[in-house]
Amino acid sequence: MSNLIVSPASSPNEEGSLLQITPESAHWQYVGFEVVQLAAGETLRRETADQEVCLVLLSGKADVRTKEEQWLGIGQRMSVFEQIPPYSVYVASQDSYEVTALTSLELAVCSAPGAGNHRSRLIAPAQVGVETRGYGNIERYIHNILPENEPADSLLVVEVFTPNGHWSSYPPHKHDRDALPEESFLEETYYFRVQPEQGFAVQRVYTDDRSLDETLVVKNGEAVLVPRGYHPVSAPPGYDVYYLNVMAGPTRIWKFHNDPDHAWIMTKPSES
Repeated sequence: MSNLIVSPASSPNEEGSLLQITPESAHWQYVGFEVVQLAAGETLRRETADQEVCLVLLSGKADVRTKEEQWLGIGQRMSVFEQIPPYSVYVASQDSYEVTALTSLELAVCSAPGAGNHRSRLIAPAQVGVETRGYGNIERYIHNILPENEPADSLLVVEVFTPNGHWSSYPPHKHDRDALPEESFLEETYYFRVQPEQGFAVQRVYTDDRSLDETLVVKNGEAVLVPRGYHPVSAPPGYDVYYLNVMAGPTRIWKFHNDPDHAWIMTKPSES
């Protein structure tokens, strides 16, 4: 299996952690990502230390507390495929969080270096930007959970719904050069869910010089590391694909570069 694919454990550990990516395990500098599964009544407690964290309630309901705040009974969707915006909580560095599951809970813990510049806060569904990108079979649906126009030090968090038979992160684009204003350097993780769950997604990760060129078959519950290069995704016919993206780099801005061979696809054909 490709070393760009991170598979979940067969069962959660004592904290409920099912899948974990750290800068050390990914051999990069900024992005951390974890999936935690809790049964009703179970609690996850953590200190953020020098990291800022975005807790995304992928499915289920919970009480969430930080050192100074609490949000009780948050969460509304029981599956990501309900395709409604999630509840999330931004937790600043040098803070802590306590998550108590009120139902079965799947929680994404997104992390990156923090500087303590922002207060911990709830990100309610009404605050999540909803948009449609693309056209035809490159149409997909976006929930901007923590975009660059919302306060954070490093993190960018977004979720994408790709209908069966469609492509997303398409045309192929990359953000692996610290060359603003044309392009920003951002590490990225993709966390996949597939419906029905026996299905798969296909993701290609490649660079211009093809020193990295991998085509990945990604199963439900797996994550993909994108350290550099273009990274389009395909949802095979019959299988809807969800993914949660976490990005971070030296500058908190998303400026991408389309593969010149395929940039023409951005132009929607005129209707005659």
